[in-house]
Amino acid sequence: MSILGLKKKQPKTFKVKVITMDAEMEFSCEVKWKGKDLFDLVCRTVGLRETWFFGLRYTVKDTYAWLKPEKRVLDQEVPKDSPITFHFLAKFFPEKVEEELVQEITQHLFFLQVKKQILDEEIFCSPEASVLLASYAVQAKYGDYDPNFHKPGFLAQDELLPKRVLMQYQMTADMWEEKITAWYAEHRGIARDEAEMEYLKIAQDLEMYGVSYFAITQNKRDTDLLLGVDAQGLHIYSPSSKLNPNRSFPWSDIRNISYSEKEFTIKPLDKKKDVFKFYSSQLRVNKLILQLCIGNHDLFMRRRKVDSIEVQQMKAQAKEEKARKKMERQILAREKQMREEAERAKEEMERRLFQLQDEARLANEALLRSEETADLLAEKAQIAEEEAKLLAHKAAEAEQERQRLEVTAMKTKEEKRLMEQKMREAEQLAVKLVEQSERRLKEADHLKQDLTEAKDAERRAKQKLLEITKTTYPVRNSLLSFYVDSDMKRLSMEIERERLEYMEKSKNLQDQLKELKSEIESLKLEEQQQQAGLYIHHECTFLHTDFLCLVLQRNSAYMSQMAFFEEV
Repeated sequence: MSILGLKKKQPKTFKVKVITMDAEMEFSCEVKWKGKDLFDLVCRTVGLRETWFFGLRYTVKDTYAWLKPEKRVLDQEVPKDSPITFHFLAKFFPEKVEEELVQEITQHLFFLQVKKQILDEEIFCSPEASVLLASYAVQAKYGDYDPNFHKPGFLAQDELLPKRVLMQYQMTADMWEEKITAWYAEHRGIARDEAEMEYLKIAQDLEMYGVSYFAITQNKRDTDLLLGVDAQGLHIYSPSSKLNPNRSFPWSDIRNISYSEKEFTIKPLDKKKDVFKFYSSQLRVNKLILQLCIGNHDLFMRRRKVDSIEVQQMKAQAKEEKARKKMERQILAREKQMREEAERAKEEMERRLFQLQDEARLANEALLRSEETADLLAEKAQIAEEEAKLLAHKAAEAEQERQRLEVTAMKTKEEKRLMEQKMREAEQLAVKLVEQSERRLKEADHLKQDLTEAKDAERRAKQKLLEITKTTYPVRNSLLSFYVDSDMKRLSMEIERERLEYMEKSKNLQDQLKELKSEIESLKLEEQQQQAGLYIHHECTFLHTDFLCLVLQRNSAYMSQMAFFEEV
């Protein structure tokens, strides 16, 4: 007999998407699951143990509702979409966050939700408080401020301030970032969970923190009001102001809250006080108000009791965890400090190494320059030595030249003396020649005068002879002519003799002058080589030139006289 395997019937499921403040999760839920089953699954997934503050919220028409834990999920008025979307949010808020929020995940979820409510302007926050809160949000996100890493503009993509605050002041994004960064730099050393806790400690003092508002009307008069429900109690506001309540009912003063259809009744603990009634138009909203009132009141009473064993364990574990994290942060801070000191020491050593390398390079360059300088100095010394030898040689040559010049100068002086003596003799000879020339000129003048007189006498004699010849005979004419011719011949012979003597003397003088000229030329050549005798050369040249001119003038005059006599 064969046994057929029976397939186990699979339970029907539906898809659920849960959106937390920093993640989205999808689950496959069974149809029979109640709200508590889904809520516990989400809490286990997130790692949350402080479950009493949170709930799963969904949207119904124009309002919202919280998933009830005791009813099936699909039996409630949840959306019929697939997957069904829920928001995992804080439903109730603590009175003192530092004392009540134990787990770090709880603090983080509250921080994200409150920050979003402030940025969405669901919670009013002054500009000053907004900037301070933004600085803690930046510290939680980026850690300690580092000017080398956090350059201007690093917050450009972050939403940190409500739009109302940005529009309230005429400031640029860079100006807001500068203000936030100034506070941010003061938070150095604060861990992320500590920065988030500081953010919540500031936010819990805001008037609209943790308050859920509902529109109501007052009994007897249809006056529009706002009901606020929070961890402290119930508050009545005017519609124009959500900050300052007109009337408050602390949980400690409320004896009972009841509602019948649309009417709510708040009974004070003090029976002497009047009962406060108000109306809400929607049944769904009334149920939500009642849930919030019951939940906040339960937490209010729970805070005033001794913590349960679970909460005590959680707080002990959280304390140990904080102590451990604090110790780790201290160790990390020390290691970071040591690492920074090591990096600074390394940078200092590298800087020193670079400095030493620069100094070594400069020293090597200086050494090379000194070696080059030494080689250059040695070369210069060798050149200087050679120049010294050359100068010594030139000095010896100069000394020899000086001695030669001294000898030459002595010779030049002797030659100058001889030349002066010859010049004096030449001058004397020239004077004599001039005197002889003048004397010859005078003699020539006398002879010319005598010749003229002789011609006149001859002319007169001829005249007389002509006259005589006319009366006497020819013999006497011939005799007279003979006498006259003999006298002329005698005179001509004397003149010729005088001319020959003068020519001989003139020739002797020309020979002497040529000899003197040749001597002067030789001296001139020597004086051109020896500059010391330059003056003598010019002087002799001038004297020679003047002397030649004078002699030639005299000779020319005498020659003209001789020519005249020759013509005669």
